[in-house]
Amino acid sequence: MPAEESAPQERAAFHRLPEAALDALTRGDGDREVVGQLMNAELSRRMLLLRALLDQTGGQASADAWALLEEVQRRAPEVVDDLLMAPGTGIWLSSALRRLRGQSPEDAPAWVTAGHLSAVAAAAATRAGVGFTATVPVRRGYVHLPTVGCAALPAAAEWSTAQVTGRAGDLTLSGYRGETVIAARGERRSAEWLPTRRLTVGPPGRELVLALEESDPYRTYLGTSPPRVLSEAEAAQWQAYVGEAWSILLRDEPVAAEAMRRGLLSITPVGPRERFRPYSSSAGDAFGGMNVSLPDGASHFAATLVHEFQHIKLGALLHLYPLLRPAGPADGEGPELFHAPWRDDPRPLEGLLQGIYAFFGVARFWRAHRHAVDPADAPVAHFEYVFWRDEVRSTLEGVRGHERLTPLGSRLIAGLGERCAEWAADDVPAHVSRLAEESASDHRARWREYHLRPPAGAVAEAARAWYRGALRPPSALAAEPSMVPDPAVGFLDTAAVLARHSLSKGDGAWTDTAAGVRGAQAADVLLAGGNRTAAEHALRARLRDEHVPIGTWAVLGRALEDDPAHLAASRLLRRFPERARALYDALRATGAPSADPVELADWLGADVAAN
Repeated sequence: MPAEESAPQERAAFHRLPEAALDALTRGDGDREVVGQLMNAELSRRMLLLRALLDQTGGQASADAWALLEEVQRRAPEVVDDLLMAPGTGIWLSSALRRLRGQSPEDAPAWVTAGHLSAVAAAAATRAGVGFTATVPVRRGYVHLPTVGCAALPAAAEWSTAQVTGRAGDLTLSGYRGETVIAARGERRSAEWLPTRRLTVGPPGRELVLALEESDPYRTYLGTSPPRVLSEAEAAQWQAYVGEAWSILLRDEPVAAEAMRRGLLSITPVGPRERFRPYSSSAGDAFGGMNVSLPDGASHFAATLVHEFQHIKLGALLHLYPLLRPAGPADGEGPELFHAPWRDDPRPLEGLLQGIYAFFGVARFWRAHRHAVDPADAPVAHFEYVFWRDEVRSTLEGVRGHERLTPLGSRLIAGLGERCAEWAADDVPAHVSRLAEESASDHRARWREYHLRPPAGAVAEAARAWYRGALRPPSALAAEPSMVPDPAVGFLDTAAVLARHSLSKGDGAWTDTAAGVRGAQAADVLLAGGNRTAAEHALRARLRDEHVPIGTWAVLGRALEDDPAHLAASRLLRRFPERARALYDALRATGAPSADPVELADWLGADVAAN
C-alpha cells in the first residue's frame, strides 16, 4: 500500500501463471490453487488501479483515506486485501477511472464517485478495529460502507456527505442535520442500519461463505443501484437455494466447488424470471461476484453458478494474457459478428469466446449431474447436457483457426475442443438428442431470419423469375447474405424452452404452462407436442397475415421436416430462411396475390443440397 518508488534500474514484476495452471484453464478447468493464483494477480491489479485513481484525483480527502488504508494495512493487511477484492470495489475502481476519461455512465457527481475511496477506507478500519473519523458520500439518502453495511440518513440533497466515526468496531454515522445512526459492531439490523448479509452453507471444511449483496451501489455492474433490501423470508429462501445448489456441486463438481470456495465472493439477488430463462451476469472487473435471478430449482441454480464462475475465471485470465489480437482497421461495416447459440443478438468474437467458455462449464456440469438426479428430472438433465455440449462444439469449430486468435487463444479453442470430442460418444436417450438437435437448429434458423439479408438485387431477380415461372431461383440468391442486426430480436430460444417444459412434465400437462412462454406461437406449442401437420396448417395461415412475426419461416421449416413431399422446402427454411422471408416480402410489396408459402419454399429449395 505505501507509495514507495522503485529504483530506476529495477524491472517491474509481472504475474505469470505456471504452465500447469494455463493447461487447466485452457481446458475449461482450474482448481482451488489456480483460482488462488488468479486472485493474487487480480489483487495486484486492483492496487495499481487504486494508486492510479489517487494520482489522478488527489485532494485532502483522498489523501486522508489513503493514509487510513495504509494504517489498516500495517495492522491487518488481510482486511485491506479483502476490501480491495470485493466485487463492488473492482467495479467502482474501473468506473471511476473511466469517468476521468469521460467514459462512465454513472450519474453521481464526480466528487461522489471519487469520495467512495473514503467509504472503502472507513470499511477497512471498521473491520480491523482501527479508530477513525471520515467524511463519506451520501447517495440519495444512503451511506454505504462496502462489505460492512449500509445506513439510511436523511439528506438535504440527492448527493451529500456524512461523518462516520469508528471506535473498536462500533460505528456512529452523522447526517447533515445531526441525525445519528449507531451500529454496534455493525451487526444488528434496523430500519437505519443494514449490515451486509453473509451466507454460510455446506459441511465443516467444505463450506461456502459469501456475501448476499443488497446495498453496494456498484453491485449490479451496468451502473450504480440503490439498495434492494430482502425480507427475512427472502433471505432464508436464498440461503436454502445456495445450500441446495452447493450440495449438488460438492457431489457432482468437487473440483469446481473447491475453486468456488476460494473465488466466489458474493451474489446479488435479482427478481424472478420466466422458467427456464434465468438471468445471470458477471463482469471482468468484479472478480468473484455475480448477479443471479431466483432459480428454477437447485440443479439449474448449480449450473448457473458454474456458468458465471467460468466467466469469472476467463475474465481474470484475460487480465493477464490476450486471447485475441486487436481487430484490423474498421472497414465501415463494424466488427465481425457471429451467431452465438446462447444469445439472440449477433456477437463479436470477444463475446463469443466468453460464451463458449461459460457454456462449456455448463455442459461439463450436466454431464456429471444427469446421472445423479431423480428419474423424473433425468430427461431435462440429459437435454441440457447434449444441447450445450453440441452447441459449444459447433461454435468452437466455427472459430477454430481464426486469424485473430493468439497462440494462447488457439490453445484454449483446441483444449475445449478436445474435451468436447471426448464426450461425443456419451450415451444420451435418442428422443432427447433429437429434441436438442431440433432446438439448436431452430435457434440458428430464427437467428438467420432476423439478422441476415440476401443481396437486394438477387431478391429482385428471384421475384422476376418466380413471376415468369422459372424452374429454379437465380444462383445469385445463394450469395453470401449481409448481416443487419435487428434490435427487435427476442426469444430465439423458444423451441428449447418448450422442449424443457415438455421433458419436465412427460404426462402432457406441460401444455398448460406453454401459454406463458414468451415468444411462442401456437405452432411452436404444436411442434413441441409432436403435431407437425397441425403446425404446418397454422403457419401457412399465419404467413398470409398482414403482419408476419419474424421467425415464422424458420418454424415452418421444422414443421415440414418429416413431410416427404416438401423436403426441399424444409431444408431451405431450416438453413436459409432469410431467402424466403426476403422474397415473400418482395412479392407482397408488388401488390400481387400472395404466393403459397410452401410452394415458394419448395421452389427456393430446389438447389439446396440434401446434406
